[in-house]
Amino acid sequence: MFRFQLSRRSFDSLSMKEILALAIAAEEEDAHRYRDIAERLRADFSASARIFEEMAIEEDGHRRSLIDLFKSKFGDHIPLVRREDVSGFIRHKPVWTLQPLTLDLVRREAATMEYQAARFYRTAMARASDPDIRKLLGDLAAAEASHEHMAGKLEEANLTPDARAEEEATQKRMFILQYVQPGLAGLMDGSVSTLAPVFAAAFATQNNWETFLIGMAASIGAGISMGFAEALSDDGSMTGRGGPWLRGAVCGIMTTLGGVGHTLPYLVPDRVPNAFWIATAIASVIVLIELWVIAWIRAKYMDTPFMRAAFQVVLGGFLVFLTGILLGSA
Repeated sequence: MFRFQLSRRSFDSLSMKEILALAIAAEEEDAHRYRDIAERLRADFSASARIFEEMAIEEDGHRRSLIDLFKSKFGDHIPLVRREDVSGFIRHKPVWTLQPLTLDLVRREAATMEYQAARFYRTAMARASDPDIRKLLGDLAAAEASHEHMAGKLEEANLTPDARAEEEATQKRMFILQYVQPGLAGLMDGSVSTLAPVFAAAFATQNNWETFLIGMAASIGAGISMGFAEALSDDGSMTGRGGPWLRGAVCGIMTTLGGVGHTLPYLVPDRVPNAFWIATAIASVIVLIELWVIAWIRAKYMDTPFMRAAFQVVLGGFLVFLTGILLGSA
């Protein structure tokens, strides 16, 4: 990394010829990036894809103006100078690595690109002494700075109320697929499946510290298992469920949290009078809260009536809870 930084040139060391060459390469890269975004959005967000296609066309116009000016000032050969060769530029990740590709994410990405481009042109204009070059660079700085307003106009033209409603519905559906479903599966598994080992250990040993260790082992182990199972279930390319490792992380973390919730009360020191019953009472209340949260999530995001979801979750949780107590007391 240090050698890479040393190999990059400072902006102040560039000649005006190299600055124009850099601007041409930057406009070409930005246009290509906008088209990559448009292509990624096309299947689910067709109206927003058209916005980024229009922005790519705008960048193509900037590139042609720069090439015409370069040829009139320096000839036909344009040296290859890229932003990655010059220090001070933000390095953007390839579009295909942006997971999940949400509308908010790509719009923030576009805003960053336009801000960087406007700043670059203002800085370059300050270096220019040729009136033609100075004029074009100033015009491009103003154009890049106004792209935020242009994006707003394009949204008005392309995002009709029906299109906006459709995109919002699609985005909500993707959020559910990529975050809510794996998170809910993890929370249910962590909250319910660890009830039996935790309460079996509690009633078998009536030792808070041993119960805590068993509960943490069960919770973390379940989180690792569920995380890998979710990540390896599918790569998201056909189902639209997003990056597998992100889903796996969400599922694994929520699984662990689901088990840790009713394990933490057993940190009550054993030397405290009635420590076991205090910890068990607190853990039981936390179990009820966990089950209520699961039922609420199912009702809000999975279109399950709350009372039905509560009945299903509470019944299942109670049976597992009772199983742990009976086995621990045997």
